[in-house]
Amino acid sequence: MADIIRLLPDHVANQIAAGEVVQRPSSVVKELLENAIDAGATEIKLIVKGGGKTLIQVVDNGKGMSITDARLSFERHATSKIEKAEDLFNLNTKGFRGEALASIAAIAHVEMMTKTEADEVGTHIKIEGSKISSQEVAVVPKGTSMLVKNLFFNIPARRNFLKSDQVEYRHITDEFHRVALAHPQIAFHFYNNGSEVFILSANDFRKRIVSIFGRKSNEKLVPVQEDTQVVRISGFVQKPEFAKKSRGEQFFFANNRFIKSPYLHHAILGAFEGLVKPGTHPGYFLNLEVDPSTIDINIHPTKTEVKFDDEHTLYAYLKSAVKHSLGQFNVVPALDFEQDQNLETPYAYQNRHAPTPNIAVDAGFNPFKEQVHKTSHGATYTKTSAKGWENLYEGLQVNNQELRPSTIAFESEEINSTIFDSERDQGEHATTTFQLRKKYIITTIKSGMVVINQSRAHQRVLYEKFLKNITVKEAVSQQLLFPLCLSFSKTELDILIEIKDSLSAVGFVFGEINTEIVEVKGVPVVVVESEVQMVMEQLISDFQLEISTDSFSQGDMLAKTLAKTLSVKTGELLDDRSQLALVNNLFACKETTLSPFNKRTYVTITENDIDRKFI
Repeated sequence: MADIIRLLPDHVANQIAAGEVVQRPSSVVKELLENAIDAGATEIKLIVKGGGKTLIQVVDNGKGMSITDARLSFERHATSKIEKAEDLFNLNTKGFRGEALASIAAIAHVEMMTKTEADEVGTHIKIEGSKISSQEVAVVPKGTSMLVKNLFFNIPARRNFLKSDQVEYRHITDEFHRVALAHPQIAFHFYNNGSEVFILSANDFRKRIVSIFGRKSNEKLVPVQEDTQVVRISGFVQKPEFAKKSRGEQFFFANNRFIKSPYLHHAILGAFEGLVKPGTHPGYFLNLEVDPSTIDINIHPTKTEVKFDDEHTLYAYLKSAVKHSLGQFNVVPALDFEQDQNLETPYAYQNRHAPTPNIAVDAGFNPFKEQVHKTSHGATYTKTSAKGWENLYEGLQVNNQELRPSTIAFESEEINSTIFDSERDQGEHATTTFQLRKKYIITTIKSGMVVINQSRAHQRVLYEKFLKNITVKEAVSQQLLFPLCLSFSKTELDILIEIKDSLSAVGFVFGEINTEIVEVKGVPVVVVESEVQMVMEQLISDFQLEISTDSFSQGDMLAKTLAKTLSVKTGELLDDRSQLALVNNLFACKETTLSPFNKRTYVTITENDIDRKFI
């Protein structure tokens, strides 16, 4: 039998490794930005075109590389960060695997221009699919410029799995946020398709948050500070009243590296327990500084999932620190409308004593004697004697027999012992409904009965209504007496502008839209004014997911989100008319059996099914 095991060629091995490190354009952005930070850069520029598929360029003013280092940096497992295995447990840098540049060069066209401060000229290297096509001397400024073009050009199958340019751009923006927040002392410039997105100057952590998420975010922040032997916690949490339906603004940084930790996230939720509404998520920006030897960041190629030596202690410290900050800064609503103003003591009377009241008594006063009184203004009036007052009750004698308890009738509430309402007032063939556990609506049919899930049924009704409005563009809008001014971050605003036409087709009417404020002048009839902010946040959250943004999918997604947000929920009590209207509207839909999310809306229980239960 011939030998069948053989070594893979280097270019194939690099492409396989690239599948772990480079999942999408945002992965390239992350690796290149981290390399620039490790190079000691104080100013970094990120330039993106075509959602990162066409071009990703990162320019920094760091140390740069010599000619030999520039050539060697594209080899697999070539790194300047570690020399022996023990160094993995004492890391203070971002990149250390030596896989990033080799993986990127295996699946894209890469150009590097770099120069150190000591060298007079720099190096310009071009690589296509792991093969160096040219290397020459070039006049370039100090630092490094990396250009990555035509990502996945030699792996068409991987390129086909990428989403639209808008979705990939959002992922790149998310990575940019994570890196920029972790390093506020570095200036960042971000350009997309030739337009300026972010110009962030070197600043402190709070101002960096405000620069990214808008001026309105400043009033939402509560500082958190705790210094222990195990961990040093610093950063901010958002006030409970600003909790959102989405999980957008939640950032953990361990030793200036963005991490994902569901365990520590649970500690934050525990600290906010009882302060936020169910279904909403608090925002936070927290830095954790721990001993590098107590954290393992090498358990995943993307290095976002980490392992702490003592997570239980870290959990307790984090929960306690957040709780302490929320209590220390008296995080309560600014206005308390339930407070009794009569119990408030005015400032001018805080140090005064209550005066003893003086009571004047006229000992010679006779109420049955006609008297002439003089007022303080000199006028006089006569008070008539009350003689004969008992005559007022003449003719009002009541027979004592009429007041016996046995003769008194009390009004009582009618007791109905039947499950369904009586049909005598609705006709012989009228439909009856009954709400069970504030979750299901039960109605009768000829063969038995139907049990309807009220939330899913209402989702189906609203979904078809909104989808029709988006298609026909004949939605009814109710104008607001006072326009609403809603604040959003730049990323959220981009998404809102992208779906603005579809929202207008549903019934939203927009006024002025600037860099941070969106003015809403009208809303659909089914949307309550107090829910507009929540609906917008839910829409933005859903559109941030990996969803195609062509016109049909955008309208479909918008209809689904609005239906899910505005539908009646489990636990809501519906009156008889609402129950009947929901049943009729459901069976008037084109698709009655499934909700927009492919969940069953109702089940049928026949009379035979019930009979079999009694056998």
